[in-house]
Amino acid sequence: MASTAKPARIRLGMVGGGEGAFIGAVHRIAARLDDEYELVAGALSSSADKALRSGLALGLAPERCYDSYEAMAQAEAAREDGIEAVAIVTPNHLHAPVATAFLKAGIHVICDKPVTTRSADAKALLALARKQGLIFAVTHNYSAYPMVRVARKMVQSGCLGELRVVQAEYPQDWLAEPLEQGGNKQAAWRTDPAQAGGGAIGDIGSHAWHLADYVTGEPLFQVCAELSSFVPGRPIDDNAQVMLRYANGARGMIWASQVAPGHLNDLRLRVYGSKGGIEWRQEQPNQLRFTLLGQPTQILERAGPGFDAAGARLARIPGGHPEGYLEAFASLYAEIAQHLRAARGGGRKASRAIKADKACHFPTIADGLRGVQFIEAVQRSSRQGGRWIKLPATAA
Repeated sequence: MASTAKPARIRLGMVGGGEGAFIGAVHRIAARLDDEYELVAGALSSSADKALRSGLALGLAPERCYDSYEAMAQAEAAREDGIEAVAIVTPNHLHAPVATAFLKAGIHVICDKPVTTRSADAKALLALARKQGLIFAVTHNYSAYPMVRVARKMVQSGCLGELRVVQAEYPQDWLAEPLEQGGNKQAAWRTDPAQAGGGAIGDIGSHAWHLADYVTGEPLFQVCAELSSFVPGRPIDDNAQVMLRYANGARGMIWASQVAPGHLNDLRLRVYGSKGGIEWRQEQPNQLRFTLLGQPTQILERAGPGFDAAGARLARIPGGHPEGYLEAFASLYAEIAQHLRAARGGGRKASRAIKADKACHFPTIADGLRGVQFIEAVQRSSRQGGRWIKLPATAA
């Protein structure tokens, strides 16, 4: 009789995300929501005292509260009960060196976006992950909302006809004033070119790009951009306007702004084809507007009539009960967990799991590379006065 016991939780480590950090707590909640992971080690800060304090507050053993990611990678790789995967939630400029250390140690990687600040580093990580036979996931969490999966399926199945127009926007207002000058930690590193690599275009524009890329499945061909810094003294963009040309002839725009009063986290996507259009808004994530040409607009609901398997497998609770940001993050972690479990023990299952960048639902290092290439193309276009810049054809 086959055992029905649940496999042991995946042993997870974390770099960054210590006390006072927002995204580290989000990753930890997401990893635990479906009871797939157990956080057992961390280099939660570069300060030894803060790293120990942060780790103990999370219930980590003192000897597994590291004050450097290098020491953590080596020590965990040497343990029989060492971590199987590491979540990297540091400022952007540290993603590449941290990921490199853990990949070389034979440990799978889950990394926040943008995956690096330079495409050359992202290319190197992609090559290293494949050489080592390791999973490298990137947490573009908005791709895991159930209604986003439904939108993707609708585009793929031809419900919209031939794609013509793609509009993505992500306005916020939290950086409309110079918070970085008043000691705000989150604002400080995000407005520092050396740590962030890109301002609004890297922090939230990369999410808008990935959402459009994920739902449409269309290769982006060229961009024409203008980056602006409206807050006096800010050395990095806080507003981005980008025109898009797709390989199939479709056109589009991305607007990303952190200086737009009245907007908290207003990511939205609109896609229009020859037969119809869809609209999804992150602040109303359980609804998808769908209009067939010449017909009344329909509001499709998560777990409502017409809700199909593309989204249903990510829904945890009945319709009418709101699901949102944390649940979408958790869905990514759950999908990653399936591949990490398949990779346990090596062999054929591991081989299939390692090909996740071609077969899985969650974003991988290949997506991460294309995201950095998009950011670089936008920055180059803006520097050159809005010249159209061609993107690389593939990330491979």
